[in-house]
Amino acid sequence: MPAIDFGLDRLLKEAQLRKPLLGRRIALVAHPASVSADLTHALDALAALPDLRMSAAFGPQHGLRGDKQDNMVESPDFVDPEHGIPVFSLYGDVRRPTPAMIDSFDVLLIDLQDLGCRIYTFITTLRYLLEAAAEHGKEVWILDRPNPAGRPLEGLLLRPGWESFVGAGPLPMRHGLTMGELASWFIATLDLDVDCTVIAMHGWAPAAAPGYGWPGGQRSWINPSPNAPNVSMARCYAGTVLLEGTTLSEGRGTTRPLELFGAPDIDAGQLLRTMNALAPDWLLGCRLRACWFEPTFHKHAGRLCQGIQIHVDDVHYQHAWFRPWRLQSLAFKALRQVQPDYPLWRDFAYEYEHQRLAIDLINGSPLLREWVDDPAATPADLDALTRADEDAWEDARKAFLLY
Repeated sequence: MPAIDFGLDRLLKEAQLRKPLLGRRIALVAHPASVSADLTHALDALAALPDLRMSAAFGPQHGLRGDKQDNMVESPDFVDPEHGIPVFSLYGDVRRPTPAMIDSFDVLLIDLQDLGCRIYTFITTLRYLLEAAAEHGKEVWILDRPNPAGRPLEGLLLRPGWESFVGAGPLPMRHGLTMGELASWFIATLDLDVDCTVIAMHGWAPAAAPGYGWPGGQRSWINPSPNAPNVSMARCYAGTVLLEGTTLSEGRGTTRPLELFGAPDIDAGQLLRTMNALAPDWLLGCRLRACWFEPTFHKHAGRLCQGIQIHVDDVHYQHAWFRPWRLQSLAFKALRQVQPDYPLWRDFAYEYEHQRLAIDLINGSPLLREWVDDPAATPADLDALTRADEDAWEDARKAFLLY
């Protein structure tokens, strides 16, 4: 496997790349996984360069350096104790940078490890920052990183009017782009007049086994958010994130969050059998195991749950066949069949949205929920609707692929 350099690594090693930054005030957007090849945090590594002047930093959801465990747990602004620069929260009093925040820099470096899923809020933060930079005439550099879920795409496109903090635009759930590629897509589709430079990776091979997006064996995995502990979670996330809109546990409060799901009042064995009967092709590429777990916090805390774990970390994993969004959708459909009155959809404020159901916000429309709840709707119906969206996205994203 060829050696890989992320965008940050290249900026640190190649002085020629840094020349346009000399004498300018630089701000960094980063989180705990924003580290160099030697595991130095991006802010510390960049501040150590004598030719760069760091003037501010920004933290997205879960914070610049800290780990806020759950959604809707805000981070405050503070002054970095080591570097003496302001650190502004983009998940506190504001989601978009204020004019005062924008005034703190000339060039904004964005170095965020993504998971390759539309719901992940770092994508929305990227959009908001690009829009703010265009409005205020600021320059943006994207320090690109791998999409650990690789190039496969899956899911319905977000419908017009369903944009939210967990839905930045008409993307499918699993989009198959890097942050640098997404930035170019946002600029084109939103018609933004912004000076944006992508520092591309060297050596990223998204089709290469065994990582299929993540350079396992070369780079340590660091949680980009507290419940993203490994590559298996990143592979499953485009499906298991749907669980956040349901009463089923997604495994928060266990050691395998977003790789398993369940509840105290379901029959996991019956659910698996029903899923296999309804759409066995939707379960390819992984292994499913009925299991028991007891969350220590979050949904069903302290209660023994029956559930299913999705295994994508052995020789049975087939990257091109694994379709987590369909798999999880099928689990909901099967539960509706075996327990028609199950209170599946969770009605609560999700990412500060009080009017629309969380499952609809997550999917970017009510289409999936309506399919699950319609006894006459078949897997073939959802597949036909989704394939049209996936084919459209396959064509739309071609112009933005860098690797």
